[in-house]
Amino acid sequence: SRKSHCRIFYEFISLLLGPGVGVENTNGRVYFVHHTTRMTQWEDPRTQGLLNDKPLPEGWEMRFTVDGIPYFVDHNRRTTTYIDPRTGKSSLENGPQITYVRDFKAKVQYFRFWCQQLSMPQHIKITVTRKTLFEDSFQQMMSFHPQDLRRRLWIIFPGEEGLDYGGVAREWFFLLSHEVLNPMYCLFEYAGKDNYCLQINPASYINPDHLKYFKFIGRFIAMALFHGKFIDTGFSLPFYKRILNKPLALKDLESIDPEFYNSLIWIKDNNLEECGLEMYFSVDKEILGEVTTHELKPDGGNVLVTEENKEEYIRLVAEWRLSRGVEEQTQAFFEGFNEVLPQQYLQYFDAKELEVMLCGMQEIDLVDWQRHTIYRHYARSSKQILWFWQFVKEMDNEKRMRLLQFVTGTCRLPMGGFADLMGTFNRLDLPPYKSYEQLKEKLMFAIEETEGFGQE
Repeated sequence: SRKSHCRIFYEFISLLLGPGVGVENTNGRVYFVHHTTRMTQWEDPRTQGLLNDKPLPEGWEMRFTVDGIPYFVDHNRRTTTYIDPRTGKSSLENGPQITYVRDFKAKVQYFRFWCQQLSMPQHIKITVTRKTLFEDSFQQMMSFHPQDLRRRLWIIFPGEEGLDYGGVAREWFFLLSHEVLNPMYCLFEYAGKDNYCLQINPASYINPDHLKYFKFIGRFIAMALFHGKFIDTGFSLPFYKRILNKPLALKDLESIDPEFYNSLIWIKDNNLEECGLEMYFSVDKEILGEVTTHELKPDGGNVLVTEENKEEYIRLVAEWRLSRGVEEQTQAFFEGFNEVLPQQYLQYFDAKELEVMLCGMQEIDLVDWQRHTIYRHYARSSKQILWFWQFVKEMDNEKRMRLLQFVTGTCRLPMGGFADLMGTFNRLDLPPYKSYEQLKEKLMFAIEETEGFGQE
C-alpha cells in the first residue's frame, strides 16, 4: 500500500541519517525528526552549528560517519580524530577508530552534501536560442536573484521542447562555456603560446561591459560546480588556486610561463653583481601593442636590484606576472561566484581535483598514449619502460588522469588526443629504478602528494 511504501522509505532514510529523519512540510521546507526524543527541528542535526564556523586549519577536512557523526581528517599527519581542531571539543567520546583515507570521491560526496543544504526548492526556467546563446544566458542569469540559481535548472531551447531531466542542462553548460571562455571574446586568453589552459585577459577592458560579463561568468562557473555539470575547457593552475582561495607561489608561474619562471630562477641562483646585470624594481608590459611601465614598489624605477634585495624583487615580479593587472576582473568574477557558491565550500580540494570537478574526467586511451610517446635515454624495451606501462595499465582512469595532470599540468586532452598535445611540460623524467615496486611507490607519491612542476 502507499502507506507501507512511505514507511519503508522513511526507514531507509533513517538508516542513512541515523535516529533522525528529514521530512518535507507542505511548504516544501525540510525539517528533521528525532524519533528517540520525539522532537522536531529545522536545523540539520548533521551540520548544526558547523556551516557558519570559521574555516578548518590548512590541510584539515571534515567528514561524517554513516551515523552522521562529524570527524576530522588531518592530511598533514594522515590521521583522523573526533576532536574539532578549531574548538578542541570532541563530537563523540570513545568512538570507533577511523582509518585515514585520502579519497577524492569522498570529498566530492561531502561537497554534494553541502550543496544540497544550500539548494532551494522548485526550479527556474532559462530560455535561450542557439544563435544568441551568450547574450540570452547573460540577460536571464543576471536578472535572477543569485540564490535562485541554486534551484533545479530547466533549460529551454525554443523549438526543441522537451522535459529537462539533466541532459539539456548538461548541453547548455557545455555550449555556453565554449562561448564565454572563447579567447575571441577577449575576456580570457590562453596561458601561453603552447598552453591551451585559460586565464583572464588583461586587455578585456576593450569591452566596456567586461566587468559585468566577468561577474556573470563567476556565477556560471559556480553554477557548474553547484549543479555538478562540466564545462568545455579548463583554466590555468594559478586560476584554480584563486578559486580555492589558496596563496600563489613562485612555482605556480612555471605552469603558465616557463621562460619567465626560469629567468627568475636564474636570478635567484646567480650573483647579479658578478654578472653585471642592471635591473630595477619595474617591468614593461605590452597590451594591444601599447608598452607601459609598471613599478613593483613606490619609485621602483629608481630602485636598483641587488643581491640584498633580489628576493623581494623575485617575489614582487612573480606576483605581478601572476596577476598582470587583472585585479578588477578577478574581483568581479568572485563577486558573482560567491553569490552562488561561497568559496569556503571548496576548501578541501586541491587545484587538480577542482579541475576534474569542473571539466570532468576524460577516458584516457592507453594505446593512444603509448603510440605517441617518445623515449630518450631509454628504449621501448627497457625494463623501466615496461614497468611504467605495466603500472599505467593497472591504474583506474582516475589515477591515469592524475598522472596526466602531473606530467602535462592538466587533465584535459585536445580533440586529437595525445598526438596534439602541446607545451613544455609533456615530459616525465623517469629515473632508472631498480625494481617495479620502487617505481610504483615513487610514481604514486608523485601523483598523489605533489603539486606543480619540476618535482624531484
